[in-house]
Amino acid sequence: MKVQFFFISFIIIVFTGCKKSNNQNPVPNIPFDITINIDFPSYSDLIGVGGFTYVSGGSKGIIVYRKSNDQFIAFDRHSPKDPDGVCKQSLTPDTLNFLQLNDICSGAKFSLYDGSAISGSEFGLRSYQTSWNGTNSLRIYN
Repeated sequence: MKVQFFFISFIIIVFTGCKKSNNQNPVPNIPFDITINIDFPSYSDLIGVGGFTYVSGGSKGIIVYRKSNDQFIAFDRHSPKDPDGVCKQSLTPDTLNFLQLNDICSGAKFSLYDGSAISGSEFGLRSYQTSWNGTNSLRIYN
């Protein structure tokens, strides 16, 4: 009895554990590694908490947001609702709520605060790692 239970459990684990997940983010994973200096005028919006700026790279550009004095987050501006990149528009902050990114083509909405889908998409935004040196240098990479 115990042997049968073990065997059946083993078979279930093998067959369900080896399936490829269909829940992978559909936005292309483009290798990216850049270090920016927030003292430069083009990145000065990141000097204060709550500021955001754009950085070239990724699939359709990257938006970087300063969550706190020492925490930055970065997301690809390619909408997961448009995996093939047919829409020519990148995600843009909502004019009434900059913490919400809008996909003009599909109507999907995403949180700039954590990258989650607010509505219209089963996937959140593709995120990038950030590393802050504590003074003026921010590394963004995947």
